[in-house]
Amino acid sequence: MVAILTELVSSAKKCCDGAMVSLLSGSDYNQLRAFVAVGELLSFSRAAEVLGVSPSALSQMVRGFEERVGVRLLNRTTRSVALTEAGENLFRRVRPVVSELGEAIGQVRRYRERPAGTVRIHAFRSAAESYIEPILPDFVRSYPDVVLDITLDDEVVDIVAGGFDAAIRIGEVIERDMIAVRLGPEMRQIAVASPEYLAACGRPEHPRDLVHHRCVRWRWPGHAAPYAWEFCEDGRWFSVAVDGPLIVDDKEMARRAALRGIGIGFAVEQTVTGDIAAGRLVPLLEQWSAPFPGLFLCYPQQRQMAPALRAFIDAVRDVGGRDAGSSAGQ
Repeated sequence: MVAILTELVSSAKKCCDGAMVSLLSGSDYNQLRAFVAVGELLSFSRAAEVLGVSPSALSQMVRGFEERVGVRLLNRTTRSVALTEAGENLFRRVRPVVSELGEAIGQVRRYRERPAGTVRIHAFRSAAESYIEPILPDFVRSYPDVVLDITLDDEVVDIVAGGFDAAIRIGEVIERDMIAVRLGPEMRQIAVASPEYLAACGRPEHPRDLVHHRCVRWRWPGHAAPYAWEFCEDGRWFSVAVDGPLIVDDKEMARRAALRGIGIGFAVEQTVTGDIAAGRLVPLLEQWSAPFPGLFLCYPQQRQMAPALRAFIDAVRDVGGRDAGSSAGQ
């Protein structure tokens, strides 16, 4: 590209006997393109139609270009347009260069519009299972030049500082300056235990009774202390610091531990509905389990979004929209 511009400036300077100091600054490319269009068609009205500008705007661009080079390039009458000798000389030299420049710029724009490159995503594990894994087969076939770099982690990270393009997480931990798109219904966490555990240890009647039970605790990644279980009573949230023989940082392992009777677990309701329906787990303390904002796709505000990121967002939103719609209809 630099070589093309250098040749263009060199050609223009030679054609105009050194009268031009600089051609390609500011809007000069548009002026050159305007001059070449008029030189090809010898008509301001037809050239304006081709370039998508008004005849008066085109005339101003050509006039400005002539003022810059200091030489009349076109002879105009009310009925015709003709190139002067200097204009004919310049036209022959710059026409192929302007054409090549236009083609090169067009290729760059087409690359910009074609989804390509790497999209870095941070997602909670359960969110990836529900909203990322289902899109993968169609997405990789539709966008072969896009690489999805996915980090599955329940830690709440700074999306921008971590170099991520987007994240999927629960609504209550999304930064306020992020764009957030709801993917599904509200969620709630419930306490669950196996029938064997309840037969041996009894059933808690109030969340505060949990301090007398063995519980399977979960540590939120990035936090030193295990998560305190949250409940709601009379519209007010409160937490209970439970105790027990096991602390894990993986919710699926905590679910399996509750199934094996190690202790009472605390899980997102959607992840244990199958176990409850099959009688493997028993829900507890449901009247104190209130809903909270569910999963959202979030990403930083940006003026120009990369096509690859837009393709990923659209695919996830499509799955999220179907999920929210089916939930609303139930």
